[in-house]
Amino acid sequence: MSEQHLTCVVCPVGCRLEITGAAGNYRVAGNRCPRGEQYAIDELTHPVRTLTTTVRIQGSTLQRLPVKTAAPVPKHLLAPCRRALAQVVAAAPVRLGEVVASDILGTGVDVVAARNAETAGPSGAGGRKD
Repeated sequence: MSEQHLTCVVCPVGCRLEITGAAGNYRVAGNRCPRGEQYAIDELTHPVRTLTTTVRIQGSTLQRLPVKTAAPVPKHLLAPCRRALAQVVAAAPVRLGEVVASDILGTGVDVVAARNAETAGPSGAGGRKD
């Protein structure tokens, strides 16, 4: 029987969790709410994260567009997702929440813009209008 320690990040309390047991038979202690127990089990069996990064953008006053996954993706796919997004070039204008890449790596999760990006003016200069 193994023992692991995690700090719960579901809420601001930050409970120190102690997980014992093996696959399918975990026991979690130290959590102040049921969400902490579920967080610990999920973190051991199928860890996921929301990916935040940037992509190139054309026709905008911005050089890079901040983006994020619309839902968490498996932790082991974070680096492959970043590599795939390095090939993406968005075209201005882009609205906050607009899909920039659909179904990243077959996860069923879209990558969306994390801010507005306006089209550059005729001189290439323009003010921020978000």
